[in-house]
Amino acid sequence: MFSSLAENLDKTFRNLRGVGKISEKNITSALREIRLALLEADVEYKVAQTFVENVKKKALGEEVLKSIKPGEQIVKIFHDELTALLGGDRAPLDLNPPARIVLCGLNGAGKTTTAGKLALRLKKDGRRPLLVAADLYRPAAIDQLAKVAEQAGVPCFTPDPDEKNVLKAAKAALKWAERQAGSLLIFDTAGRQEVDDSLLEELRGLCRFLQPRENLLVADAATGQQAVKVAKAFDASVDLSGIILTKLDGDARGGAALSMRAVTGKPIKYIGEGEKLDQFAEFHPERMAGRILDMGDTVSMVEQVAEQIDEEKAAQAAKRLESGRFDFNDFLEQMKLLQNLGPLDGLLGMLPGFNKIKKQLPSNAFDPRRVKHMEAIVLSMTPLERRRPEIIKGTRRKRIAGGSGRSLVEVNQLLKQFGMMRKMMKSKGKMRRMMNQLGAMGGGGVGDMLGGGGPRRGGGPGLPL
Repeated sequence: MFSSLAENLDKTFRNLRGVGKISEKNITSALREIRLALLEADVEYKVAQTFVENVKKKALGEEVLKSIKPGEQIVKIFHDELTALLGGDRAPLDLNPPARIVLCGLNGAGKTTTAGKLALRLKKDGRRPLLVAADLYRPAAIDQLAKVAEQAGVPCFTPDPDEKNVLKAAKAALKWAERQAGSLLIFDTAGRQEVDDSLLEELRGLCRFLQPRENLLVADAATGQQAVKVAKAFDASVDLSGIILTKLDGDARGGAALSMRAVTGKPIKYIGEGEKLDQFAEFHPERMAGRILDMGDTVSMVEQVAEQIDEEKAAQAAKRLESGRFDFNDFLEQMKLLQNLGPLDGLLGMLPGFNKIKKQLPSNAFDPRRVKHMEAIVLSMTPLERRRPEIIKGTRRKRIAGGSGRSLVEVNQLLKQFGMMRKMMKSKGKMRRMMNQLGAMGGGGVGDMLGGGGPRRGGGPGLPL
């Protein structure tokens, strides 16, 4: 999402770091470039202007100008101000009873999917969420929410198909909720292609009746300045308590994420970074500031990986890795884990400096089809071949290539790489050196994914890429 902004900021800060002595002239020049980078990223004009002025005041302080590394000091000031712009501390949901959450926003922002994501997230946190379909206009909206609720494993209230009065539907939902063992209600409301008076009036009436603890705007981060205008309109109408930004995994400039908190004064509470229900996370301003400045967000990355790991399977795989008995059945398990983690470039994008590394990699380095191709090859092997890869010779390789629909070259490449990996695992010295390197990278979690070697802290396996 922020790759172009991160790239432009990196150029500016690289120039500042290369200057032996900082003066008002080169600070002013650098801040002009920063302001342009923010505007190009779709940050609202006044927000960008105020932000740059705040940075300038602190950057021209005497302690910065006389610092041994003034360039580094200015980067820190920028990071701190960016964190403040995004909201400072994280703002948790108010889930005190009666815990009612209303999701509002325009059509296409992802409200229904977000309702399911939020329900799943709160369910994992030990809550008992209930979903309520309150969009009575969009065709198939009720059915869509029911399907999402089924995927999330939470109960869902679906009003009568002929019901067009949202207040009557809400009253029926509250009666239904009394018979459920839920602890909170999430209402998926109607949207429009653009903000209009009838939409806001209906929403106001619904909120007056429900008195929700949370009025959350679901906003598409890819819509730029439009998202900021939408946030203003909804906030003026129903007094938003927070914002959920969706589609942060896209290629858009992402300025909405930087503008909405400043324009509305309301915190960003969650972000969605993919289509899967588990690709949803709490918003941490400091972590997001680090990602924008290409400083990484390894905490979020480790949390994301940990959520997908089955501890028992991880411990078993770790033992097999250490003993050198890793086979293609284990490899298949790793492939499934890799697919569950979502787009690999998004995950690795949380590593410090990854944007620079990414430019040096082949264009198809993160093509998800490569994992699918490897999986197809392994699935075309017999159970014996998966357990004993060393028996896969000429005729077997041709059969596997034909069965998987992949070329013989690809089959040979996979077998060669797998053989080299197994050989390295059997070498105690090489494994020990690699484990030491991974440990130096913070417990092995990140290194495992990149190097495919030893177990991560807590017993998890690596990902043999």
